Amino acid sequence: MNTLFSPAKIGGVELKNRIVMSPMCMYSVHKEDGIVTPWHVTHYVSRAVGQAGLILLESTAVLPEGRISVRDLGIWEDSQVPALTALVEAIHEAGSKAGIQLGHAGRKTTAADKGVAPSPVAFPDMPVPEELTAEGIAQVIAAFAAAARRAVLAGFDVVELHAAHGYLLNEFLSPLTNHRQDQYGGSRENRFTLLRQVIEAVKREKPRSLFVRISAEEYATGGNTREDILYFAREMKALGVDLIDTSTGGVVLADIKYYPGYQVPYAAEIRKEAGIATGAVGLISTGGYAEEVLASDQADLIFIGRAFLRDPYWPRTAAAELGISIKAPAPYERGWVTRA
Repeated sequence: MNTLFSPAKIGGVELKNRIVMSPMCMYSVHKEDGIVTPWHVTHYVSRAVGQAGLILLESTAVLPEGRISVRDLGIWEDSQVPALTALVEAIHEAGSKAGIQLGHAGRKTTAADKGVAPSPVAFPDMPVPEELTAEGIAQVIAAFAAAARRAVLAGFDVVELHAAHGYLLNEFLSPLTNHRQDQYGGSRENRFTLLRQVIEAVKREKPRSLFVRISAEEYATGGNTREDILYFAREMKALGVDLIDTSTGGVVLADIKYYPGYQVPYAAEIRKEAGIATGAVGLISTGGYAEEVLASDQADLIFIGRAFLRDPYWPRTAAAELGISIKAPAPYERGWVTRA
């Protein structure tokens, strides 16, 4: 039985297959207003036409100062919703579900003179960030909640929180970047407090399905341990998170050895030990390997990143590799069907 092209129900959303377009920054906003452009429509809808089960938009900023760059998508005000709504409708029309990753860059922003962080610890070659006050933390939580409300209004099927790669939520989780002595720092329980409060606030906006992306390995002495990560995963499951999108790195500069599937073991361990659905990501580029990950119960979904940049119709390519046929979009049937 083929698993990659079998349906999957994650939270309140049923996907036609287990292929997810992974969030990847496009840096293609024209006017620094965070609004969807024709490029975004072409980029995302073409992958929906290519038969991905779920299209996850790039990290979309919940505050203007929380952008990674000034050319990032935004969801910090209501004026950004109509274009997002139209994009969701186009993705749905092409047969895929639509998701959005909500993010705040924290100290890793180039959209402000300096970013904010749990502690005034700079990322290499970037300004020292301002330490968030209690009032600032409350504003961040409110911004994530408001962004989730707009995402639900726009019709997104999935909301994902970006708590990985050294951005703000990840900065609070990691002892490498969080040196606070209040309720938001110190123990792993305290370091989880901001993410807990954001999850609770976002859940109140009733997204159909909630994912969280985490960095399960920081590749640095003094970072989160295996036990820390499993604690976070179990707490997220208890809070009603539906899937953990399992990535690694980005908190500090590190020498990472990249190879196909290098992050898959983290997804497998979290799935087994925390009893929560996981997505596997990281140089998964062939249908055969994607099928192996799923069939061996290492993950529930496969997140495809750079392979989708090379091939908008990667699901068709994977199906051909696996020796199976998938339904083509009606206008493409004469091109997708091969004859002896």
